[in-house]
Amino acid sequence: MNTPEPTLAKPVRHILSLSGGKDSTALAIYMRDKVPQMEYVFCDTGEEMIETYEYLDKLEAYLGCSITRLNPERPFNHYLEIYRGVLPDARTRWCTRMLKIRPFEKYVGDDPVINYIGIRADENRKGYLSSKPNIQARYPFIEDGIRKEDVMRILEESGLGLPDYYRWRSRSGCYFCFFQQRIEWVGLLENHPDLFEKAHMYEKFDLASGKRYTWCQKESLRELSDPARLAQIKADYEKRISDQQRFKSGRSLGEVLSDEEEAEFERACLICEL
Repeated sequence: MNTPEPTLAKPVRHILSLSGGKDSTALAIYMRDKVPQMEYVFCDTGEEMIETYEYLDKLEAYLGCSITRLNPERPFNHYLEIYRGVLPDARTRWCTRMLKIRPFEKYVGDDPVINYIGIRADENRKGYLSSKPNIQARYPFIEDGIRKEDVMRILEESGLGLPDYYRWRSRSGCYFCFFQQRIEWVGLLENHPDLFEKAHMYEKFDLASGKRYTWCQKESLRELSDPARLAQIKADYEKRISDQQRFKSGRSLGEVLSDEEEAEFERACLICEL
C-alpha cells in the first residue's frame, strides 16, 4: 500500500505595500535589514504624478532591489465607462478597489502573506484590510512606537527626504484624487496644468437630470480655477496656516498642511496614500 506524499506548506511571503508616500517609504527603509526576503510592491494606477515615480526610483536605489510595479487589468477610463461616468468619491472609492486592491490580491494569490503597513503609533486608523484569510496585516511602526517625528528622521537620515510633491501636496495618490484639499488642487494647477486639465475633462454635467459629476463637492475645477476663486482659496489657506502656526511655531507650511490633512481626511484610501 502506497503512502501518499505529505503536502508541503507554502512558505510565507513578506510583502510591503508602497504608495510613494512618506510613511510607507520610511517603513521600507526601517524594515530593509530586518526582513531580507521582503517583497516591495507598488500598485500603479497609471494616473500617478511624475514625482511619485521619481521618488520610487530613488527608494529602489536605496534598497538595492527592485520594486514590483503592479498594473490594473484595465485602465481608469475603462472602469469609468462601466460606472457610467460617475467619478469615484469617498463613499464608493471604486478606483481603490479596481486599480489598487484587485491587482494586489491577484498578485498575492492564495499564498500565505504577511503584509507590512506603514501606519504610525500616533495614528488612530487602520490601513487596507484584506478579506482574504491568507493575508495577515502587520504594523511595525505601531509595534515599535514609531511616530511622525521618527518617520521624518528616518527619511532625512536615509538621504531620501520627502517626495517633491510635498511642496504643495500632503499625500500620494492619483493626480485627481478626490481627497485633495482645494489648496492642493491649486497646487496641481500651478505645478501640473496639463494634469489639472485632464482631471477637469473627466467632470461631466448632465443637462437632462441636472446632475454634476465633479471631483470637489459643489464646485467644478473650471469654477475653482477662476482667478477670483483661486485668490480666495489662497487667502483662506494662508489665514488657516497663520492661525495654526501660532500654536505650532517653527513648523513648515508643508508639515502644518500634512497635520491638517491627517485630521480632516482620516478616512482616506490608505492603500493609496500611506
